Parts: sequence; C-alpha cells; structure tokens
Amino acid sequence: MKREDLLKEVVEDITLDDLKNYKDFYKILDKIYGFTAESVVRGVKILNDMIKEADLRFLSFTANLVSTGLRGLFADLIKKGYFNIIITTGGTIDHDIARSFGGKYYKGLFEYDDSMLRDLEIHRLGNILVPMESYGKVIEDVVRKYVNEITNIKKEWPVYELLWEFGKRISDEHSILRAAYERKVPIIVPGVVDGSFGTNLFIYSQFTNLKINLFEDMKLIKDLVFSCKKSGALIIGGGISKHHTIWWNQFKDGLDYAIYITTAQEYDGSLSGAKPREAISWNKIKPSGENVVIYGDATIILPILSASLLG
Repeated sequence: MKREDLLKEVVEDITLDDLKNYKDFYKILDKIYGFTAESVVRGVKILNDMIKEADLRFLSFTANLVSTGLRGLFADLIKKGYFNIIITTGGTIDHDIARSFGGKYYKGLFEYDDSMLRDLEIHRLGNILVPMESYGKVIEDVVRKYVNEITNIKKEWPVYELLWEFGKRISDEHSILRAAYERKVPIIVPGVVDGSFGTNLFIYSQFTNLKINLFEDMKLIKDLVFSCKKSGALIIGGGISKHHTIWWNQFKDGLDYAIYITTAQEYDGSLSGAKPREAISWNKIKPSGENVVIYGDATIILPILSASLLG
C-alpha cells in the first residue's frame, strides 16, 4: 500500500455541542438496565451529583484517548467548568501539542501490518495512524521555539504552571492545554518526563538551566484536597493518573464521589484493574461515597456521560 492510501481521513475532535441530541440517551440504557447499561446509568447519576455537590472535581485520564476525537471533549469539559483539576500522563501533553501545532492524526485499522507502517514512516496507536512528521518533530520544534522565552521569565517552574505557559501560546480551540490555561485549571502530570515533551524539556535544560519542580505540583494538590469540602473524580483508565488521583484523596478520608471507566480486570491485583471497593480499604474512597466502575471503551462511555450533563 502507498502512504496516501492510508492517510485519508483525519481524526476530528468533538465538543459538548455535538452531544446535545444525545443528552437523554442514558434513559434508554435505564430501560435496558442489564449488565453494563445499569452501571452507565449509575455513573450518570454519580457524575451529576458530583458536579453539583463537590467543590474539588478531578478529571483523570490516560494519553491514548487524546489521539482520538475525545481530545476536544476533554477541552470542552474544562472550558465549561465541569472539572477544576486534571491528572494525566506525559503522552497527553505530546498529543495535545502535536495536534495543536499542525500535526494530523488519521483513521486506520488495528490490523495494518506494522512493518509496512514503519517503512512508510507512520506510527500506529491502536487504530489511529500518526505520521512521524505529525508527532516528534512538531513537539521538538514547539519546545525549541518557546523554551528560551519561558526560561527568561523564570528558571524553575511547577509543571502545571509550565503547561499554562505552553497553553497560553496555543490558538487551537480544541486544545486541552489552551482550555486549562484559560480557566487556570492545573494539569498535573506526575510522569511528565515519560514522553517527547518531557524529554525535550530535559535536553534543553542542559543549555537553559530550566528546572521543573514536581514538589510544587504535589503541594498544590495537597492544598486543594485539604481545603475542599467534598471531592469527586471521573477516572478514565488506570496507571499513574488513576493512582495519583486516589492517592492524594486518602489524606482526607477519601473521595466522596468516584466513577471508574476501565477495561482492566482485578484478577491480577493491578492498580489499573482495582475496583472502587478496594480503594475504600486504602482510605482513598469513603465507605459512604458514591462510586461505580463502568467496564467499557471510554470512546463510547465518556460521550454518554458527558451528554447527560447537558440535561
């Protein structure tokens, strides 16, 4: 196959406006009720309760979702004020910067031959195709363009403030970083060096004396958790973003609201597959807290939950 045969349909972002006609879709699931439908309906109730009652509202998700059209939805949920702290992984910053500065991601298939894709200089992320020129070089160029300007302001940065500085320089309305900058919502990335953005920061720090201070990010979370009346979290996926969210809430007896969206199972004892009831044993979710785990692909579940907020 030729490169142009594969890179045809660009991945487009969605917003809450795209979901207006689906705000009552969960009511259909309530009639169906069985199995996953029941947990989605319960998730809708908990999410709406959390938005109304919790003053600290976490949105936690993994980077793979930012390669899809959910990127625009994440940005919109921040812009509309539904969440006031974000915890995610290093790849989220990579994908958001790459797509904000001209990188195009394309629709593909899981079944494509990866050796062929390598020869054609195309990365594959599940069934999303990422041309090499749309990823690494874009991120490297952006860091190179702004790092001196930013270090002239100050040499040492909390990561969330550094991300605001990059968001300030983005004009893409679907950008997560731009939305966070506009609303002054902190994006916490405990594994910020695990990706292209963080690696490039490290490289340029050798010449600019740039330093990142993760302890300041931790202090911010600590202050927010201890000063809130109620906290809730929509946690999509597992790994470090999930754990960082529930970890900090244990110090104030746990989350009052928790919604897990996952495809991971608990049989292997992993954090990613652990259910909310296990988090109760660690003080990370209150025994009285509203909680649910929804098993399913976030590209399907998240739009349903988000649409319910419009009702």
